[in-house]
Amino acid sequence: MIRILLADDEAMIRAGVGAILGVDPSFQIVAEAGDGRQAVDLAISHRPDVALLDIRMPKLDGLAAAAEIRRVAPGTAIIMLTTFGEDDYIAKALDVGASGFLLKSGDPRELIAGIHAVAGGAAYLSPKVAQRVISQLSGGQMARGAAARDRIDALTDREKEVLALVGEGLSNAEIAKRLFIVEGTVKAYVSTILTRLEVRNRVQAAIVAYEAGLVGQDR
Repeated sequence: MIRILLADDEAMIRAGVGAILGVDPSFQIVAEAGDGRQAVDLAISHRPDVALLDIRMPKLDGLAAAAEIRRVAPGTAIIMLTTFGEDDYIAKALDVGASGFLLKSGDPRELIAGIHAVAGGAAYLSPKVAQRVISQLSGGQMARGAAARDRIDALTDREKEVLALVGEGLSNAEIAKRLFIVEGTVKAYVSTILTRLEVRNRVQAAIVAYEAGLVGQDR
């Protein structure tokens, strides 16, 4: 059972997301918050596996709430719910430890897949969000792509395979199954990849994978 905290200041959005999550019997919404401060308090008391946070909320915005939740409940993975008009917020959310980024207007299947991914320790970027993040961070996607390809030159072929699967949002266990290796070996590969790419987490590694063309952005 994946225990979920849902935080959004609009009750209708919470109801809609709750209805989507209700189709998956492995999900349990353990708490709902109408503002960022309440989200932090509920994260402390319920210790959910995943927190779905709207970026714009009263009292404490999603970014500040995410940073606080990562501090007080480090076992809780964060997914930010965003809109196309909030690119600046998405870029900043990378720095507060969010593991996933999803569009409120996106395919409901992406929401379900994203929760499963981050609950399993993976990163998840909605393909459309990934394109926006890359563009927003880059100031020139072609230049970023060339730089990313230079960065992955430091990786072995196997490490590039692992990086591509990280970019697809697969967990360590799923990568191990895909490549027919043990999960401990995948963990070692991921650690080496983060070090060689000089990134801090799987989300940033996934973005490099997108930029370098290891993951198709039109999927």
